[in-house]
Amino acid sequence: MTEDNQRPMGGKAVANKRSAAVIKYTVLTLLLLTMCFGVGIGGGYVAIQLYKPSTVVDRSAVSDESAIVGAQRSDVTDVVDKVGASVVSIITTSQRKTLFADQVEQGAGSGIILTSDGWILTNKHVVSDSGQLSVITSDGTKYDKVKVAGTDPLNDLAFLKVSDVKTFKPATLGDSSAVRVGQGVLAIGNSLGEFQNTVTNGIISGTGRPIYAQDDGDVETLTDLLQTDAAINPGNSGGPLVNLSGQVIGVNTAIAEDAQSIGFSIPINSAKGIIKHLKKTGKIERAYLGINYISINPEVADKYTLPVKVGAYVFSEKGDSVIAGSPAEKAGIKSKDIIVKVGNLKVGDKGSVASLVSEYATGETVEITLLRGGEEKTVRVTLVTYGG
Repeated sequence: MTEDNQRPMGGKAVANKRSAAVIKYTVLTLLLLTMCFGVGIGGGYVAIQLYKPSTVVDRSAVSDESAIVGAQRSDVTDVVDKVGASVVSIITTSQRKTLFADQVEQGAGSGIILTSDGWILTNKHVVSDSGQLSVITSDGTKYDKVKVAGTDPLNDLAFLKVSDVKTFKPATLGDSSAVRVGQGVLAIGNSLGEFQNTVTNGIISGTGRPIYAQDDGDVETLTDLLQTDAAINPGNSGGPLVNLSGQVIGVNTAIAEDAQSIGFSIPINSAKGIIKHLKKTGKIERAYLGINYISINPEVADKYTLPVKVGAYVFSEKGDSVIAGSPAEKAGIKSKDIIVKVGNLKVGDKGSVASLVSEYATGETVEITLLRGGEEKTVRVTLVTYGG
């Protein structure tokens, strides 16, 4: 046997041995890896148990943006379903004489149902100078027996009564003093006088806004308004501004024509005193305190050297600060007093004195907290009817 013949044999034998060694090495390696893997798992388990976080995040439970948007849309549709039937369209018809003929003019607005028997809240400017009024409910039913039962002498609010009705769905009124800038809102109304129950959405852009509102040349000063970027169009006046719980927090009343997405609503709390009295007596009467005042801000505080930056300074440069014979005078309120609270609500933070007083009905008694000479005093005032 030559070496050449032996080499193949020896090589093959070596090869077989090497194969066995490789197999053996592989087995040992797998055993070691298995042991290491087991130790790793065990160590990891121990580490997890020793250093387990208090909060475990389940990624499958985290909502994506689409789900959030879907939930928001569901909220909006739920609100519309809840409030829509409590919003009416108002059609006004009037005649105006011209040199050549009588001209018939029509106008449109919106309203909020207050009671099942036909009381409706709207804007004063919607129904002023109207000869004939009609109300159309969300289901398209038209009512022609409608009259203006009364108006708020100090605000752009009017109250209508529809005759022979027992089935109206009243709106739920919210608390406008709890409104926060940035919260979501919806406006519902008869946009442009032809698109009934149009819904627009937005946020509260500001609170406590004062404006001069103009309508056919008449200018009215409105204060403590809610500002919103929810689109308010002609015909929306008198309709509700609602929160995402379906509660009315404002009565849409004006827009800034030279701006984009700036509309204004009267806080619903400004109407609550009249509404309370209306439901109790059937009469439209506004509670009256009887003072002239200046709303305090840092500039006013500096000008009159006042000790506070918010509140109401009982003072008038053109007339009486406290009206003679008024509830305020009878309660002992004096010129240069600073009113800081009406009831348990702070003036400035929750509204002006006029707005806070308007939450009370005629004949009710309210506590007024004021500062006089650096000392805090509380007086009780029994409110009477404005002009009565």
